[in-house]
Amino acid sequence: MGKRVVVGTATDWDSERRLTAIARQALSVPARTALAESQIEADTTVLDYGCGRGDDIRALSELGVQVRGWDPVYFPHGERDPSDVVLLTYVLNVIEDSEERARALRQAWDLTKRVLIVSTRLDWERRRVVGEEFSDGVLTSRKTFQHLFAVHELRRYVQETTKARCVSAVPGIIYAFRRDSDRLAYLARRIIPDEKWQESHDPTSAVSAIVAFAEQRGRSPKSEEMPEHILDSLGNLKHKELQRLIRAAVDSQQVREGAKRSTLNTLLFLALELFNGRGRFSSLPVAVQFDIRAFFTSYTEACRRADRLLLKLRDDSYVRAAMRGSRAGKLTPTSLYVHQRAIDQIPTVLRLYEHCAAIAAGRPATWNIVKLQHEGRGVSWLDYLDFDADPHPRLTSSYTVDLATLKTRFTSYLRCEDRPLLHRKQEFLAPEDPDAAKYWRLTRAETRAGLYANPGLIRTEQGWEAELRRCGRQLRGHRLIRRREE
Repeated sequence: MGKRVVVGTATDWDSERRLTAIARQALSVPARTALAESQIEADTTVLDYGCGRGDDIRALSELGVQVRGWDPVYFPHGERDPSDVVLLTYVLNVIEDSEERARALRQAWDLTKRVLIVSTRLDWERRRVVGEEFSDGVLTSRKTFQHLFAVHELRRYVQETTKARCVSAVPGIIYAFRRDSDRLAYLARRIIPDEKWQESHDPTSAVSAIVAFAEQRGRSPKSEEMPEHILDSLGNLKHKELQRLIRAAVDSQQVREGAKRSTLNTLLFLALELFNGRGRFSSLPVAVQFDIRAFFTSYTEACRRADRLLLKLRDDSYVRAAMRGSRAGKLTPTSLYVHQRAIDQIPTVLRLYEHCAAIAAGRPATWNIVKLQHEGRGVSWLDYLDFDADPHPRLTSSYTVDLATLKTRFTSYLRCEDRPLLHRKQEFLAPEDPDAAKYWRLTRAETRAGLYANPGLIRTEQGWEAELRRCGRQLRGHRLIRRREE
């Protein structure tokens, strides 16, 4: 954005928006997120609206993406054609005039055919922005302006301006979908992973791939779900013969487990859909439609059961009982802590709890432990450095969402001299996790050595190191050994 004179409450000043367009060596976080979540693909048309110096344009072009850009300073003659995806990357936060800010958002939305991806800087960055309070933001010494959005403020602002149902991808990045079907397809992918079909080159390998699908999903696939290479490999095999081969090859117990898993995933999706705005049956992803037809008597019945699940999320006693009955995670007097690898092993109502917070306020890009409070409704995603490699990983960041108010809090521990650390890592995992036994052995050795005699002293790095010295021990990987004399 260009230079503009703005009349403030006390003085006039020049806004040098062009100085906020930083040079990047790699894709911006919003563009990387959109690629990772398949919002941008090779056949997607992309418009970078307010593209600054054009670094995302160059990087996406190198990946084979059809991308154009426009910027009033750096690319004033760039094409502004309607595109599948429109990127509005760190633009709204540098516009000091609230009416112009809303106008820029509406213009970007008008050019959006499928999804508008809006990103801004967030209010937890305030310490890094040096300047004076001005209007609804900060005027820096470089004469640039920053309106730092709260996470819930950004989602509400985009939703109210575009009149579209929005989803928080990660904190500070909002997806506004033009069609309900695209929004619901995105939500479904966050809950129900896309099937990974086996390669096939003949009828035998094609049948094997279909059997694997049936055991995983709990039902046979429809032709609309099968990739072209599977259909081609089946050749002239008749439908009845195919069904006979499937019935003869499947493990019936695995099919039953797959059906249960698909039923619960469908309920979770429909409950989350209601939380974010429920669409028509025809707008649901095709695979979800087939699951509903296979595992429920009707869409109405499936929605009714999903609604009951969402209501249970408000019941403190039910949530606490679910936490006590969870086969994965560490339960404390106030919360359940679960590792990312075990999140699918907790009760469905608790998975819904975590997903609701993620959709409302964004799940951070990096985390490995989630904390679900049962006193009130709050979710925290914690990122411990090198969880698998470090026997007692250090906490690097915490991101918390209060579901009652949708207010968020982010804390970085990177510069902390005495960081919190983790003990008894196996407690956060599912019992069958391949690393659980190794972590158990370390915990037993540390207990026998007396390292847990003073729990209050070992919560941080310095206290833990002091207890190791007191007990004459040191760690070598996940083994506890006697400390060598120094």
